Amino acid sequence: MSKVIKIGTRDSELAMWQAKTVQSQLEALGHKTELFPVKSQGDLNLTEPLYEMGITGIFTKTLDVALVKGEIDIAVHSLKDVPTQLPKGMVQVAVMERASSKDILVYKKSFNPDEETTIATGSLRRKSQWLNMYSHHKVVDLRGNVNTRLSKLKTNTDWNAAIFAKAGLDRIGLLAQLKATYGFEYTDLDSFIPAPAQGAMMIAAMKANTEVLKAAAALNHQKTAFCVDIERAFLRDLEGGCTAPIGAIATVKNDQLYFTGTLMSLDGKQRIDVTDTMSWYDNVEMEECLAFAKAQSQKVLSQGGKELMAEIKKSLA
Repeated sequence: MSKVIKIGTRDSELAMWQAKTVQSQLEALGHKTELFPVKSQGDLNLTEPLYEMGITGIFTKTLDVALVKGEIDIAVHSLKDVPTQLPKGMVQVAVMERASSKDILVYKKSFNPDEETTIATGSLRRKSQWLNMYSHHKVVDLRGNVNTRLSKLKTNTDWNAAIFAKAGLDRIGLLAQLKATYGFEYTDLDSFIPAPAQGAMMIAAMKANTEVLKAAAALNHQKTAFCVDIERAFLRDLEGGCTAPIGAIATVKNDQLYFTGTLMSLDGKQRIDVTDTMSWYDNVEMEECLAFAKAQSQKVLSQGGKELMAEIKKSLA
């Protein structure tokens, strides 16, 4: 296409890495592109916990407005930050192949899980899962982009560790430099169930922009897209926003899709887990995947999840 594709993105180092990755792949297909970085409301307000701000899509809203106004042609997001209900006329055009979905614990030499200690995270899901394992620990709020959060962990002498998405640190080269740059170590939190769509990048566009839709759709990784759509359907059916203590992960191995989901109380004392599998084949229908996701969320709701979600919403109101 002769048109220059305007790519909208947040202006953090990680977001710019993601947008430049999309840019390079589009240009490799022969398209002309231009980046349009913006600051989201979530980037501007770093003092208030996300769950207290009362805004759905706090990291995506600014780009949503730019898309609707036609100021940009596509928006590149970390899919875990995107609300499960997109604005009218907007569509998920492509999901890039997923990186690691794992959470990691980044910690100082002073960290000892057997002692009373302070862990930092801005995620209710991570807080709940950590308190489920270590109820005697204190968990404090941590906001900002990846670099800001690492710097806050370094300078705050009362904090012993913080929880991050592994993919975010790895993408901008910080994972390998944690010890040299900050004096930190890290470990994979293999027992953690990640946020729905964690580790995946998504491209959004307006449905009416057919020329751009065709160009961006070429970047879609179908297996990743189906897996994250199942995870996000599970999230949506539980009526949880991106700050709710809900985790979900779907993976495909050979001819099976494996799913694990969880809903937890804010203090980590109560959790409802589900695991299941479904057959996977090359021409699997999305309707079948969504029905599978619905069955998993219904299991959670029927096992006390409905009452737990009501308690969570009341607490966060």
